[in-house]
Amino acid sequence: MASSMRSLFSDHGRYVEAFRRFLANSTEHQCMQNFIEEKLPGIIARIGDTKSEINILSIGGGAGEIDLQIISQVQAHYPGSYINNEVVEPNAEQITKYKERVATASNLKNIKFAWHQETSSEYQNRITEKKELQKWNFIHMIQMLYYVKDIPGTLKFFHSLLDTKGKILIILVSGTSGWDKLWKKYGTRLPQNDLCLYVSSSDITRTLETLEIKYECFDLLSTMDISDCFIEGNENGELLLDFLTETCHFSKTAPPDLKAEIIEDLQRPGFSVKEKGKILFHNHLSFIVAEA
Repeated sequence: MASSMRSLFSDHGRYVEAFRRFLANSTEHQCMQNFIEEKLPGIIARIGDTKSEINILSIGGGAGEIDLQIISQVQAHYPGSYINNEVVEPNAEQITKYKERVATASNLKNIKFAWHQETSSEYQNRITEKKELQKWNFIHMIQMLYYVKDIPGTLKFFHSLLDTKGKILIILVSGTSGWDKLWKKYGTRLPQNDLCLYVSSSDITRTLETLEIKYECFDLLSTMDISDCFIEGNENGELLLDFLTETCHFSKTAPPDLKAEIIEDLQRPGFSVKEKGKILFHNHLSFIVAEA
């Protein structure tokens, strides 16, 4: 029975839909937006001192929704400065959406955009071969370190690209989140894949300490409404379960004992909280800021 389970990443269309349901049912983007509005201004306060041009590198920029919010804050802090924003994103569909978002946005004066359809490791290899290491004032890596095989090497490389007073912003799930507990308990019993690693902020902060890179870490609370996961046959619930377990059609293909255990655990304190008749999964995020 277990052999019939396969990774969600093996079905691109279902993955995209499951991810869409995750965003629709969670406070993920709202949480990021709060951080960008409340904390980011202080973080970027000195990255562009005495510079007429500010260089921003987005690693895994997706469709650009969060990127443009970051750019807006940089613009507000450095009015009149020229901004060079380069995006590294392996998914062609996401780049297309990003370009469409830029085309319809207002207030993007004095900003140059460039997109590179490649992974962070492909970018690293290309830049290293060129031997022309451009320096960046701000690098951000939002929800992408799960897809990197060599995390210490990746962090060390991008940290080396920071200009004086430059900073890296890393956003990923918190070590206090339900994700961390779910992955640690069930990771070995779910489909293994080469695309995605089970990492949380506690893994990243340990790595930064080993690399002797100075950082600050901010934890923000976020939730995902998983109430539908407990209604047998509910389409939204089944897609959310697929996303939680990174398993394609988890409800239909998981061994009954594994499914029962996960369904039970998802309702336990530590994984979720019950509020106003809803079951809210702990989707807490960590915002790690590393300094040059």
